[in-house]
Amino acid sequence: MNEALQLEIGHRVLEVGAGSGWHAATIAEIVAPSDAPRSEWGHVYTVEIVQKLADDARKNIMNAGYGDRVTIISGDGSLGYPEKAPYDRGLVTAAAPKVPPPLIEQLKPNGVMIIPIGSISLFQNLVKITKGINGKVKEENLGGVAFVPLTGHYGQNP
Repeated sequence: MNEALQLEIGHRVLEVGAGSGWHAATIAEIVAPSDAPRSEWGHVYTVEIVQKLADDARKNIMNAGYGDRVTIISGDGSLGYPEKAPYDRGLVTAAAPKVPPPLIEQLKPNGVMIIPIGSISLFQNLVKITKGINGKVKEENLGGVAFVPLTGHYGQNP
């Protein structure tokens, strides 16, 4: 998924679904590597709807040394995180029934988002969204996947 995002140093990234914080740390290592000057660092904002997971992810990120490159937000990730938008890249780690409009709105022109799309019990596809300079969205199917359902306003059970 990180490869499909085409991450670069300096990117501002929105992740929906922090889980344990592990994936946010892998993204941070690419967009804000510790051996790069801080002035070039990007940042990862990850939104987690389950409070216990957000708390645990926050501890894990701090313990792993990524607290200055990753921000954990407790909230409904299907709404994105407009406070720090726009984002160069977006990643959703739970299956949505369709692409949540706020996530597209918060993506920069020429931005890329990876999101699993499909139902809870049926086949899901990993979809790469590219937002053109004119705001037009292109979708590319990257193949079949199985993710937990996205919850929240634009999730499986809003």
